[in-house]
Amino acid sequence: MNYNNKTFKPVTNTANGETSGETTFHYKQTGNLLTAEYYGGKIVYGHLIGLVDDEGKIDMRYHQINDKEEIMTGICRSVPEILPDGKIRLHENWVWTSGDFSEGQSIIEEI
Repeated sequence: MNYNNKTFKPVTNTANGETSGETTFHYKQTGNLLTAEYYGGKIVYGHLIGLVDDEGKIDMRYHQINDKEEIMTGICRSVPEILPDGKIRLHENWVWTSGDFSEGQSIIEEI
């Protein structure tokens, strides 16, 4: 699976997350190296870096600046699902490595 030049938006997130339907993720991939920039909603600017395995699963780390001018960091593992229209949905389990260190789940979809 290749995520290069794909754009995603969140469709669900747990209450302790900062992304929303106003957040846009712009993915780039070279080989199994994945990066993305994201922003919108509570996120002023964010960046992630990760590795994609043979099944398209992503192991990533992220950091972002929110609208409270806090730097937040975390770990996320994403599992892809191919939708009937061929677009990708990512099921994500994440944990903050800053702030309250809580865990959450989100779903983002390719637009």
